[in-house]
Amino acid sequence: MRRSTLAMVRDAHDNGYAVPAFNVVDDLSLRAVVDAAEEAGSPVIIQASLKTARSIGVELLTEMFDAATARCRVDTALHLDHCPDLSMIERVVAARWSSVLFDASDRDLGQAVAETSAVVGLAHAAGVDVESEIENIVGVEDGVGSDVIVHSYSVEQLADAIRTTGADLIAPQLGTAHGAYHGRPTLLPHRVRELRELVDCPVVLHGGTGLTEAEFRSLIAAGVSKINISTAVKHAYMDSAYHFLKKARAKDEWDPPSLFRSIAGEIRAVALRHFDIFGSAGRSPGVQS
Repeated sequence: MRRSTLAMVRDAHDNGYAVPAFNVVDDLSLRAVVDAAEEAGSPVIIQASLKTARSIGVELLTEMFDAATARCRVDTALHLDHCPDLSMIERVVAARWSSVLFDASDRDLGQAVAETSAVVGLAHAAGVDVESEIENIVGVEDGVGSDVIVHSYSVEQLADAIRTTGADLIAPQLGTAHGAYHGRPTLLPHRVRELRELVDCPVVLHGGTGLTEAEFRSLIAAGVSKINISTAVKHAYMDSAYHFLKKARAKDEWDPPSLFRSIAGEIRAVALRHFDIFGSAGRSPGVQS
């Protein structure tokens, strides 16, 4: 069943777990994540990057999500990830997605706050939640972002921005990075605790792929209640396809449905592992006894 992203994430915060938010790239990966959520009894957020939304189209993505979740017992939400494009935000809001991440991290603070406020007004009028990112998280994801810190603010400035804009969730710098890690990150769970003391706004972790189970749990204990997983899904998809096609060529056996099953199985395994680590398995109201 489709539910408000904010409602799902608030429930996670109140009960000491985090909702996994998986970036999907097509119908195959979308259905694999939804199937895994059903198996685990976990709430789940389905995310599409700006690149994916442009490639597939907002209307078709909406129909794909509705079809995949039509008979779900678990709570689901559809979210637009990392979008600095106001015209795409307008299209997604018109399609009544659950939430959007307006990425204003490439703007100066004043412009970021002003534009985020405008997005919040537009989205809330349609019942759509808004995640805000005004300081950039290192790394480029599907063409959006930067490999260096461009804008960084104090916790007090972030809290002021939340109060001014009325955004529903915030994605601050927490020491993580988008993409693959080339060393161990220095995590900043104290920033989560400090933010939560200043404003009643759920905190989102970006750059989750590559963290250890202990690192994830330390951030959840600090107050993170939504965690984005993108790179792990892409790797599962591409690695599975690569190894399957190598075997297919060696055997000269070409069966696309078997390829699809192999990819879906690997993505399901990734999702199930994260449901367990984040403590979200069995947490969706529709499956609780």
